[in-house]
Amino acid sequence: MLNPADAAFAKTLAARLPPGTVAPAEPRYREEPRRRTGTPAALLARPRSTGEVAEIVRACAAARVGIVPWGGGTGLVLGQVMPDGPVPLILSLERMNALRGIWPEEGLMIAEAGMTLAGVRAAAEAAGRLFPLSLASEGTARIGGNLATNAGGVAVLRYGNARDLCLGVEAVLADGSVLHGLKRLRKDNTGYDLKDLLIGSEGTLGVITAATLRLFPRPAGVGTAMLAVAGPAAALRLLTLAQDRTGGGVTSFELIHRQGLLFLDEVMPEQRQPFAERPEWSVLAEIGLPPGLDPGTVLADIYEAAEAEALVGDAVIASGEGQRRAFWDLREALPEGNRRIGAVVSHDISLPLTEIAGFLDRAGPAIAALGPFRVNCFGHLGDGNLHYNVFPPEAGRAADHAGKAGEINRIVHDLVHEFGGSVSAEHGIGRANVGDLERYGDPAKLAAMRAVKAALDPAGILNPGAVLRG
Repeated sequence: MLNPADAAFAKTLAARLPPGTVAPAEPRYREEPRRRTGTPAALLARPRSTGEVAEIVRACAAARVGIVPWGGGTGLVLGQVMPDGPVPLILSLERMNALRGIWPEEGLMIAEAGMTLAGVRAAAEAAGRLFPLSLASEGTARIGGNLATNAGGVAVLRYGNARDLCLGVEAVLADGSVLHGLKRLRKDNTGYDLKDLLIGSEGTLGVITAATLRLFPRPAGVGTAMLAVAGPAAALRLLTLAQDRTGGGVTSFELIHRQGLLFLDEVMPEQRQPFAERPEWSVLAEIGLPPGLDPGTVLADIYEAAEAEALVGDAVIASGEGQRRAFWDLREALPEGNRRIGAVVSHDISLPLTEIAGFLDRAGPAIAALGPFRVNCFGHLGDGNLHYNVFPPEAGRAADHAGKAGEINRIVHDLVHEFGGSVSAEHGIGRANVGDLERYGDPAKLAAMRAVKAALDPAGILNPGAVLRG
């Protein structure tokens, strides 16, 4: 049983920390981007050091007060808000935003958890290196939250998820002890890899305070193109062709359905689009090449080979950074277009690449059988991650169809499970998807997860109710 972070606890905690560290939580710390729910009331702590984080966690453990870790507040599965239960303490690491060190020759840097993803990327660039994790929210999202949720983004195809980009973490565990794991080592076979346990745990096993991050050489040449494709199967064949022609140099490969482009026409008409007639399916492809290869020429060769196989129709190869940025602005506008239209239900799913076309062939008619809903499917085809979002009929309102959300969700997730996919690809479980994890998760895995949680956080103070039901 947890206790509230009441006035007496606030006074006790504030006395153990520097002035200005503890205060009532302002609304922005208690909200989530889609405004579905929030934390009604909370105490806020904003430490400046790992030692202060440890002090806060020790105090919460002693008083049995729940802790909700807060990065940039950009998560989409309610992992950063606690709608029910005793008043929690929101632990924000935004003041811990230092770059502790960077070693370009070693291809790594050590960053505190409160650094924004954009700040991490800029620090790498200033050192002539690349930190490839890239998200639309990178100006707000913080690297600690990215690691806690094992964030994905648009470059997973080539560089992997956040877990693949991290060599070590420093973290505060539920008893206030500090895990010192910031070694600058590529090889360290000294027992269990606790780093990989904490990454993706969404703050339920420990609070990440700093991380050793992998850096990469910057590609000498970058080429970007928008291509109309015959369908998802053709897009996958195009990806294979592009990978073969570039030696694995495809960085991003985004699938876009016509409905998303039409939504932008409707609610964001100022958004530039490359095709006068919106194609049923298109892809945004980006390649990164070593010196001596011209990206434009390579993309043109890929297009010619794809055209010979009847995979593609129209295509536009970016002629410079401005056009490249315009293509990415279009891709990054798709979620905002969705938000303005208003979805009945949204899905973050992943599938084996060769099962995507079959899933889409089955899902579309199944949704249509429920009514004239509109489906906007887009996402990271290269790693199998689709955002399959269902919207009300034209001129309709999402609220008028809320009663169908559960049925739609079950249809989509049942199909994903049937095709060997995952009902949470990159957004995580949070509190929104706990029921789905229980329904579709492997029983042995769930039992092991509960055992780990009980061992590392026996009082259940770390992000209570997230990932595993309390």
